[in-house]
Amino acid sequence: MLKYSQFLRNIYGEKVYKIPVNTGGTCPNRDGTKGSGGCIFCSEIGTGFELPDAKTDFFTQVNSNIAYIQKKYNANRYLIYFQNFTGTYLPLDDFREYLRKVRQVENVVGVAVSTRPDCLEGGHLEALLELKQEGYDIFVELGLQSANEETLLKINRGHTVEDYIKGAKKVKDFGFYLDTHIILNLPWDTDLDAVRAAKLLNECKTDSVKIHSLHIPYGTKLYDLWQDKQFEIISKEEYFHRLYLFLKELNPHIAVQRLFSRAPKEDTAFCNWQTSWWKLEDEFFHYMDAQS
Repeated sequence: MLKYSQFLRNIYGEKVYKIPVNTGGTCPNRDGTKGSGGCIFCSEIGTGFELPDAKTDFFTQVNSNIAYIQKKYNANRYLIYFQNFTGTYLPLDDFREYLRKVRQVENVVGVAVSTRPDCLEGGHLEALLELKQEGYDIFVELGLQSANEETLLKINRGHTVEDYIKGAKKVKDFGFYLDTHIILNLPWDTDLDAVRAAKLLNECKTDSVKIHSLHIPYGTKLYDLWQDKQFEIISKEEYFHRLYLFLKELNPHIAVQRLFSRAPKEDTAFCNWQTSWWKLEDEFFHYMDAQS
């Protein structure tokens, strides 16, 4: 398995860390453009639990994060990461202003933007291309979440697998790095869906994958369904098996950003079988060794 940290080291020859930034954006699946209420697993603050308030100045966010990363990890090169909600749904002028500010930060090698596969037509990729032409690398992270169309409907994603395929092609046509997000233990998915997802990522030539284990934030539709016992979450052992099948099918040149979700206990009713992600990683690697 190619770890994302090694993938970046292979490109830049040294440690590179993402610096998350809260742009205060939203999502077309929340404001009525695509749908309302958002995905059933998304809380009111999105998925950026550890992000500062969006009202915090861009440079304050970046500089405080860099100071922390430098001290803890001794890293000196960075990717500015527009993490929360739909990065390419931000008004284009605001997006361009953020990119202008990125250019003022020292030791930044590129920009990562988390977004939806059906939200790539507003001129944002063209703005990112201008940055790329100045020597910055661009990483576009597309949230697929599931390769099962019925599951996408159940979680209120508001896009299809075909939207992902088209979006992935568009990102690659621009010459950007493609990263894909997937949730491997959605209640309506099976082991076969995990294998299909890996094959799809291979076909779309994603450069990396961020694998999430389903967590349940308070105040979400997912939480309500869970409270009403409308679904069950597979066991840790079943997740290990599904994750193993996914990685076994995945092209070994595709980097893996993570294997489990990371969310604060106080914000979630369920996360990682109430076990820390790093302990689960250790357990899973032992599981993998036992399979060989």
